[in-house]
Amino acid sequence: TWGIVSGVLKNQELYTLWLNEIKKMATRSNSMRKAMVDNLKALNSPHIWDHITEQVGMFAYTGLSVDTTRRLRTDFHIYLTHDGRISVPGLNTKNVEYVAKAFHEVTKNEPTL
Repeated sequence: TWGIVSGVLKNQELYTLWLNEIKKMATRSNSMRKAMVDNLKALNSPHIWDHITEQVGMFAYTGLSVDTTRRLRTDFHIYLTHDGRISVPGLNTKNVEYVAKAFHEVTKNEPTL
């Protein structure tokens, strides 16, 4: 494994290709975070979801409760950790609207997150 990593880092062409792929991945992740929040705002969610776009990385902490995450799994087949972390790479242009609608449905009557 380290031989592969070393080979990529020492070869300028491979390093540049790898760096471009990392940038694409980060851009896609940011666009999915934004799409999620935009969809929630379009649904007139009573909650502020900006923390999703302010975070970085492969996971987003949503602030959802254990009961809410359980309802997402049971009623909508959306799988996230009990503490409300969702895998951002699991979002895509075909499912982000569905996920946002489900989030809205399970949180619209909650006073705060």
